[in-house]
Amino acid sequence: MVGTIMYQLTKGLSEEEIKKSGFYDYFVDHTTGVYPSSAAGVPFTAAYIQSKGDVLTDLHEDLAAEQKARTTYDNILMLVDDPDVREPIKFLRQREIVHYQRFGEALRLTTDRLNSKNFYAFNPSFKPKK
Repeated sequence: MVGTIMYQLTKGLSEEEIKKSGFYDYFVDHTTGVYPSSAAGVPFTAAYIQSKGDVLTDLHEDLAAEQKARTTYDNILMLVDDPDVREPIKFLRQREIVHYQRFGEALRLTTDRLNSKNFYAFNPSFKPKK
């Protein structure tokens, strides 16, 4: 959705507007195409998707990812005044909050089912080879 918002904001820009806006470097490489990257220009990679195959580890990773996304949306909202940008970003921010709450519930349900003596909350099904 953020990529689509960027496309909508940049389509039809004149050469002068592209140069003046700081959009020049992006435009040279991608025109106004949607190319997922960070604000610093670092392209998206599947390496960002973290998975260990351990439910506790993965739920903590999911919780962190939701908070990072929420923070990004908070930062966008501090910088942008355009209501056509703010409204979808506010929706995405709220969605991250709900996801965080659901992952938190999943973590609580998972840890509730662990052995009560499992103080460090590790996966009790893990059996290292001797």
